[in-house]
Amino acid sequence: MAGEHVIVMPGRFGVDMTRVISLNESSLLLWNALQDKEFTAEDAADILVGNYGIAPQTALRDARTWCDKLLASGVAR
Repeated sequence: MAGEHVIVMPGRFGVDMTRVISLNESSLLLWNALQDKEFTAEDAADILVGNYGIAPQTALRDARTWCDKLLASGVAR
């Protein structure tokens, strides 16, 4: 949407354009790698380490934050 990477949440009667989640490049990487799969924060952290070469502790912290936001928004369960 307008050059942005977004997830549009479904609404009761179709797409709900008031429920749009914007993804930065790291979030998009994780989303593309993990959508429609069961995964843990550790799985997401492994992807971050493999793609960005960051410290595992940093990757795990960031992955947990990402997972928490997915849960809070209702994108993941």
